[in-house]
Amino acid sequence: MNLTDRIVVVTGGAGGIGAALSRRFAAEGAAAVVVADLDADAADAVAEAIGPVAHPIALDVTDEEQVRELVADTEERYGRIDLFCANAGVTTGGGVEVDDAAWDRAWRVNVLAHVYSARAVLPGMLARGGGHLMHTCSAAGVLTAVGDAAYTATKHASVGFAEWLAITYRDRGIRVSALCPQGVDTPMLAGGIAEGHLGARVIAASGAVLTPDQVADAAVAGLAEERFLILPHPEVADYARRRAEDPDGWQAGMRKLIRRLTA
Repeated sequence: MNLTDRIVVVTGGAGGIGAALSRRFAAEGAAAVVVADLDADAADAVAEAIGPVAHPIALDVTDEEQVRELVADTEERYGRIDLFCANAGVTTGGGVEVDDAAWDRAWRVNVLAHVYSARAVLPGMLARGGGHLMHTCSAAGVLTAVGDAAYTATKHASVGFAEWLAITYRDRGIRVSALCPQGVDTPMLAGGIAEGHLGARVIAASGAVLTPDQVADAAVAGLAEERFLILPHPEVADYARRRAEDPDGWQAGMRKLIRRLTA
């Protein structure tokens, strides 16, 4: 994926990783970057800062009709979509006690939104014989988000769905990437640390906390190489191997870290 002259859509594009991706894609020479976000004012601000290639739009990723309209509007305006980044995500900060409404929202934002965007954008990509989907899935999708059961479950599902897409459509010209950062200096992590959430404390203690711009750098490099798993924190690959080779030992190590942080 060479981003020069590409038409790109980024959901959750008004803050954190999404805003950094939008800025970086524009800097890489994208012909258009659609900044889609639930917060319309913030999307406007990011697009204005980027310049003429950016187009802001208000979007609730959990509303399939809105997602279809976004794709149709973008294809009508620019003729195609080359890269669709399903980046919006939510956390709950809790375990099994979290109410059904929070579980449902996590499922709809972290998983179903990826399904909705794939349904909407794949027909055009398949007709043209090419395109790239990048889903922000988090390291929680290959490991575990301690302290957040719904985030863990839904991010695992998002990685699984991305892998299914990659297997199903690669031979038809569609590339799929799962962007899986660990700790990133965003309001999501900062808010969790400020509120004392165990999961946020574990992330902060588990390795480097990257800036959103560093994650965007890793994303651009991964897209250029057409990698499925894009890991801005390389150590996540080692953690995943340990977890796969020795699940009991991995869990014991995580419990030990939790005991240390909560002592």
